[in-house]
Amino acid sequence: MKGNLVWKLLRQHISIPQLAGFFFANLVGMSIVLLGYQFYRDVVPLLTEEDGLLKTDFVVVSKKVGTFDGRSLAFSPSEQAELAEQGFVKTIGAFTAAEFKVDASMRIDGRQIFNSELPIESVPDDFIDVPKDDWTFEEGREVPIILPRSYIAMYNFGFAHNRALPKVSEGVVSMIAFDLLLHGNGRQAQYKGRVIGFSSRLNAILVPESFMTMANRQFAPDAEPAPTRLIVQTGDLAEDNITQFLEERGYDAEDDKLNSEKATFLLRLIISIVMVVGLIISLLSLYILMLSIYLLVQKNAEKLQNLLLIGYRPSQVARPYQLLTIALNAVVLVLSLVVVAVVRGYYMRIVDSLFPTVRSSSIWPAIGLGLLLFVVVTAVNLQVIKKKIKFL
Repeated sequence: MKGNLVWKLLRQHISIPQLAGFFFANLVGMSIVLLGYQFYRDVVPLLTEEDGLLKTDFVVVSKKVGTFDGRSLAFSPSEQAELAEQGFVKTIGAFTAAEFKVDASMRIDGRQIFNSELPIESVPDDFIDVPKDDWTFEEGREVPIILPRSYIAMYNFGFAHNRALPKVSEGVVSMIAFDLLLHGNGRQAQYKGRVIGFSSRLNAILVPESFMTMANRQFAPDAEPAPTRLIVQTGDLAEDNITQFLEERGYDAEDDKLNSEKATFLLRLIISIVMVVGLIISLLSLYILMLSIYLLVQKNAEKLQNLLLIGYRPSQVARPYQLLTIALNAVVLVLSLVVVAVVRGYYMRIVDSLFPTVRSSSIWPAIGLGLLLFVVVTAVNLQVIKKKIKFL
């Protein structure tokens, strides 16, 4: 009964335009903050993700291709030794290419999707960060293979979509059957491959070094392969030295890591600016709400004072205003999460098409941040209202 009297006083002077202004401004601000945070959690890991198959902090070095300079693209032993002596180099290894013909065919879920001649390469096993048993070749066993992620993206876009074939992700590598037919030296042999994962940092079909050594010995015994690419593990603080040395020698670094870091920094900066704008909008909307409640209390000040004089506790008088604030904040939170879910569903379809092999995250980060903001903002609102009523 007491609560009903306060509600009747409250309804007499409620300003719908003021509350609507708070509601929509807070909805916009909260949606921007939560969407920016969720977008950050969804997209930034895609740019910073490591392969999980290759050791970090390495660059792939090759020679810059000149039009008519006549320079060999292969690295001589002296050039390799010079590079290995540089202070920024921890370890160095050479790519070993197949000196014979390789016909590869890939089957997914029992259906052949392509059959073509493909190059295969190997790098020293020390650069491969997988269990040794998974990256070992023995005669009569399957050949472990690491594929570039671009191959899977090409399959998902070029074959699966148009031919109603199943899409492939890193979680279903067991669906992929890879056959290798090796030709050379008047011989040929067929090997079954086993895809153990995908790499986004190397544009090469990798096989174990032991398999490549055996195959080159059998199918191209007279070839004397010279590496045209080197893989270099570097120190942590050597980027400037690396750049200067490579420029002086006319070498090129096939390293997307630095570009990814720059893109990640810019994306973080943009998202931070957007989230700050959202927070400013939310703070302005909270100011509108507090102003509206202050005006309600001021218009009813005399009547509320009389209620306090006849025995109402300040908490009883403040409760309707507090419940109104909680209800408005709760509705804003729910609608903001709906907006995030709808917009996220749209951009995640684009992300999934660009990064088909990467697992997507959940919407729980935005829900968690939204609940945190709801609790903090509501607690501040309730405290301010209680203090205002107390000092009538």
